[in-house]
Amino acid sequence: MRIGGLASGMDIDTLVGDLMKAERIPLDKLAQKKTTLEWQRDDYRSMNKLLTELDRFILDGVALQGTFNKKTVTSTNPNVVTATVAGSASNITSNINVTKLATARSWVSGQVIDQSGNKPSGKTALGTMNSAFGTAEIPLEIKVTKPDGSEVTKTIKIDPTKDTLETTAKKFSEAGLEISAFYDDFTGQFVISNNLTGKGSKITLGTPETISFFGNIGFSTNTTADGIELGATDTDNGGNAEFDLNGLTGLQRTSNIFTISGVSYSLKGLGASTISSATDTDGVVNSIKDFVKKYNETIETINKKMTETKYRDFPPLTDAQRKDLSEKETELWDEKAKSGMLRGDSILSSGLNAMRSILYANVSTGDAKFDQLSEIGITTSRNYLDKGKLEIDEKKLRDALATNPDAVMKMFTGDSTNNVEGIAKKLRTSIDQTVDKIELKAGNALRTNAQFTLGRELTDVDKRISAFEDRLKQVEDRYWRQFSAMESAIQRSNQQSMYLMQQFGGGQ
Repeated sequence: MRIGGLASGMDIDTLVGDLMKAERIPLDKLAQKKTTLEWQRDDYRSMNKLLTELDRFILDGVALQGTFNKKTVTSTNPNVVTATVAGSASNITSNINVTKLATARSWVSGQVIDQSGNKPSGKTALGTMNSAFGTAEIPLEIKVTKPDGSEVTKTIKIDPTKDTLETTAKKFSEAGLEISAFYDDFTGQFVISNNLTGKGSKITLGTPETISFFGNIGFSTNTTADGIELGATDTDNGGNAEFDLNGLTGLQRTSNIFTISGVSYSLKGLGASTISSATDTDGVVNSIKDFVKKYNETIETINKKMTETKYRDFPPLTDAQRKDLSEKETELWDEKAKSGMLRGDSILSSGLNAMRSILYANVSTGDAKFDQLSEIGITTSRNYLDKGKLEIDEKKLRDALATNPDAVMKMFTGDSTNNVEGIAKKLRTSIDQTVDKIELKAGNALRTNAQFTLGRELTDVDKRISAFEDRLKQVEDRYWRQFSAMESAIQRSNQQSMYLMQQFGGGQ
């Protein structure tokens, strides 16, 4: 703690503070420069975010052939069949008559009886329900043959002292055998169902313990050439879907959902229906309009940033200056101080010019009538204030899609067969190049300051600020030493004056 002015009567603390204000002016300018660099860095990164979003939008939209191959599908009787069409499939009209739906096989046991001759509760432990289960763990070896002929075998371990009919059914359902099981307390029956539709499925019991176990829960067995198969008192053996398609009769599938020539059919009931597909022109037009809208929004924001007014009389506020202003005044000052950080920026300007050139260029689509955006109704606005925004003549675009949809698609997506890059690919490459240049200038969240230009400048300013702050401490110490020396001198002078006055009789 420093106290001055006891001898001189001067406010030394204020004097030193005022002197240090003058000394701090260069430091304040360094702090303002640092703030300006940080604002510029953040503005660059916000532009990169915009460009990256545009790049992603293009990738998920007009860069995909699927965007231009969208189909609309109608069914005259959706209660009988519905369908979807792969984008690459040709437009179709299919007449289908469903005569049988595919069903899954199920096995239903006889009534389960406990030791007292009653229907047991599904929550009773197996060993308690029937001593025939014993108390030792029972490994059940079960093989399920699926409708397509493939097989899966699992071993399920049952503990008669803990497992019940309900937990046994749960273990069957969760064993990975593509079956579901449950026990019904009301009827006292155990039900197993195949999860897959179609005929030909079966369950084979692999060991004597397994055969005995299923006998104890009411199932019968059948001896076949393949082994001991699970039987049932009431069973649906499962069946294939049967239908006629475009005059071809007696077709079968193991599932009610299947694909023929790129058309995925989903059978719902018995009867006839006509399936028709057509190119979804509205969907394609909307995708292109969305691209144009996103492009226009992006370049509008970038152009606005590049043409912001630079207010040189409004440097960033220092901490001391902020204390003297109201919140509203600070907000208005900052708005002007932050303006124009990227005014006339060459990286952004060259990036926009590169994208415009791509949009004006020809693309080899195989049709000279549709090898440029303007030929399908997409042109640059004639209003110079729009600074390169795109406009769409929707009628012209729809006419182009009706005349040669393949050429319109190739204009955007390119033609890999002939090694032709479309507008989408070229735009994405151009955007990536601009993003890379901005990152070299302003970095990103993953880069250290040493890896980009503004970061290195910020590090240099930080070093200069740190060095200047050390110097200011030394200057302040020097001022205090000088004033302290002055105070000491005045104190000694005052003491000498008092001594002389005493020697001369106190001035009498």
